[in-house]
Amino acid sequence: MKVLLVGAGGVGSAIASVAAKNDPKGEWLEGMLVSDYNLKRAENVAAGLRDDRFTAEKIDAGSKDEVKRLAQKYGADLIMNACDPVFNMPIFEAAYECGCKYIDMAMSLSERDEKDPYGTVGLKLGDLQYAKDEDWKKKGLLAICGSGVEPGMVNVFARYADDHLFDEIHELNVRDADNLEVEGLDIAFGFSIWTTIEECLNPPVIWEKERGWYVTESFSEPEVFRFPEPVGDREVINVEHEEVIMLPRYFAEKGLKRATFKFGVGRDMRRVLKTLEALGLDRTEKVSVKGVEVSPRDVVAACSPDPALIGDRMKGQLSAGLWVKGLKDGKERSVYMYQLVDNEECMKLYGSQAVVAQTAFNPVIMMELIAKGIWKGSGVLGPENFPSEPFMARMESYNFPAGMMEMDSEYKSAMDQESLKSGF
Repeated sequence: MKVLLVGAGGVGSAIASVAAKNDPKGEWLEGMLVSDYNLKRAENVAAGLRDDRFTAEKIDAGSKDEVKRLAQKYGADLIMNACDPVFNMPIFEAAYECGCKYIDMAMSLSERDEKDPYGTVGLKLGDLQYAKDEDWKKKGLLAICGSGVEPGMVNVFARYADDHLFDEIHELNVRDADNLEVEGLDIAFGFSIWTTIEECLNPPVIWEKERGWYVTESFSEPEVFRFPEPVGDREVINVEHEEVIMLPRYFAEKGLKRATFKFGVGRDMRRVLKTLEALGLDRTEKVSVKGVEVSPRDVVAACSPDPALIGDRMKGQLSAGLWVKGLKDGKERSVYMYQLVDNEECMKLYGSQAVVAQTAFNPVIMMELIAKGIWKGSGVLGPENFPSEPFMARMESYNFPAGMMEMDSEYKSAMDQESLKSGF
């Protein structure tokens, strides 16, 4: 399979590294064209791999025609979107028009209801892409949306839980937190700065069977969740995220009653984000500054430490996972399925910090499964729509093994860890 990788930032560079290291003999990856608006960055990623399957070119990800031109020039079978989600639609549409398979890690952007942002659901994450499902089916093309760690890996966990761990699933609750620290920086973004501002300040969405989708205030409903050690107890709050949109589409008819997403945004970071919002620095609309048109959010991103370049100053661990509640053999069951990464280990293995490395390995596994014909289909789908076993069987060989904790009735972890390896 030949892949056009659009975006050579933190996650894009990690995708290239993970692919190179996990398919050194080219059993499924024939080649990958690494593209970025910054040609030097793309060239550095390709050259650093010391593998002639990886080449580089410049691209304007906001131009559908430019993405099509490069995909056709390269003969790409699949377009891997590793850009901020603001570029999703031109890349998604380019893949459709030139007949390529498509993968992204975050879905098309939402739009809040202007009159009642915290009481009325506006355009939801992914709505623009899901609206094209029938078009993709008619053309026999496959788009897998939300293929990172969250969404992505946790969607696979949900499918595995439904197929193997529960007779009925009542709640799917994504929970993510870390104990990461960055030497010399009081505030640092561990992931895309643009995306972090977007998802943290937008009205969070919750899904309940009786209410459907509804919105709440930013940073609402704080709770302390017990993550696997050494992350431990961390406060998490509601954040807008794709899983709450994606999972009910598949699991609503299987007894699902509630879906949530909560993330461990530290209180100092919350204050920073609220300050940006109060000053209008979270805005994407351009403003005139001494005759120059600039987006305030782009300025914040440009002035902040690049998440891709702070890995060697980071220490700590990150837990991403899914808290599943339901019934098994007539009894209530509650488990947390997770993936725990250590930053220093990620740096040694892939040269990428923990947040981006943990995100990047998932779409590479999915690319392998598509290339080998193990995952197949057509339409606009999420990872929950495919068999989970082949994905989970590869997690350990990719050096990102999964774990599971049974949770007792008092919302405490029994700390009974069970490795989710091949041969379940």
